Amino acid sequence: MAAEKLYYKDVYQRKFHAKVVQCRPGKKGYEVALDQTAFYPEGGGQPYDTGTLGKAKVLEVHSKDGEVWHDTDCPLEVGSQVEGNIDWDRRFDLMQQHSGEHLVSGLIHEKYGYDNVGFHMGTDRITIDFNGIVPEEDLPKLEEKINEVIWENIQTRVLYPTEEELKQLCYRSKKELSGWVRLVEFPGTDLCACCGLHVTYTGEIGMVKLLSVQKFREGVRMEMISGKRVLDYLNEISEQNHQISVQLSAKPGETAAAVRRLAEENFRLRGRVMDMEAEAFEQEARRRLAAGDVLLFEKGMEADSVRRLATAVMETCQGRCAVYSDSGDGSFKYAIGEKGGDLRELVRQMNQALNGRGGGKPFFVQGNVKASRNEIEEFWRQRK
Repeated sequence: MAAEKLYYKDVYQRKFHAKVVQCRPGKKGYEVALDQTAFYPEGGGQPYDTGTLGKAKVLEVHSKDGEVWHDTDCPLEVGSQVEGNIDWDRRFDLMQQHSGEHLVSGLIHEKYGYDNVGFHMGTDRITIDFNGIVPEEDLPKLEEKINEVIWENIQTRVLYPTEEELKQLCYRSKKELSGWVRLVEFPGTDLCACCGLHVTYTGEIGMVKLLSVQKFREGVRMEMISGKRVLDYLNEISEQNHQISVQLSAKPGETAAAVRRLAEENFRLRGRVMDMEAEAFEQEARRRLAAGDVLLFEKGMEADSVRRLATAVMETCQGRCAVYSDSGDGSFKYAIGEKGGDLRELVRQMNQALNGRGGGKPFFVQGNVKASRNEIEEFWRQRK
């Protein structure tokens, strides 16, 4: 006999007593069936509840063949009475996320006519896939409308229509339904077939934050959070902004302007550095005129600078130019060039000998090696 599903009677029930009907070894410990349970099994896009059954920890909960099975870390005696305790913080968070997702999906469907074709409730963010394009510039207005609905504190309704009643209703569903159907309604906003658990009043969601929207397949993937996750997110952003304001000696509300000024200054300085490097590279190229094969070592150069130095010297040395720059972590960036040459076999041998990787054109290659300067110098000595 299937367990009585207390979670559908009262989504706020945190504690209950039940009789152990079955207990069997499982893949993750033991699988326990009860005569009644408040533990929600994974389904409808909503993850399972966790908590305790007597002395046992409830690790996962799944529905199989109409029965609710609780994966526990230790066995429970069949016929015994146990007290179940739901991890309420987890349950309420998932209810907030799921209810927030319904509001978002409902309003997107109403405004654009798009369907929710994919939904994942992660530990930090919710993702929803829609089969149409939602412009990123629309997110602020959508977010405002969703939160207005939340703050109206509308009561959620759970409906079990007859098959005839179901035919007359306009509701969201990923597939054609018949027979016993459970509908969750946020009046005026959304009506959707759903077996998951939701808050009773929209005010309990607290707030919804739309984080991003990106092109995905034929539509978009939207990231969102609800409830306490919004507060945690805003606190994290606030702390990061505080640290930035301290580093820039700017007020918290003026960090963006300070970063812009810093970026402009950095752009000007990079321009000056590139001009100075260009002059130094030209001098090095003149100094290496007709020198034949050249091996150079530099410190702290960016990959682009390594490339430009190798290119400049390659043009004048009448041989092969190899430039290495110490990255400070036991590796070296490299650039090797030879006018009219074919370096492919040589570079293959070098990458194999010096734990490197890279590539490019036959006459010019770039990459990295994990080796010491002595090892690099020895490699080239053997190839003179």
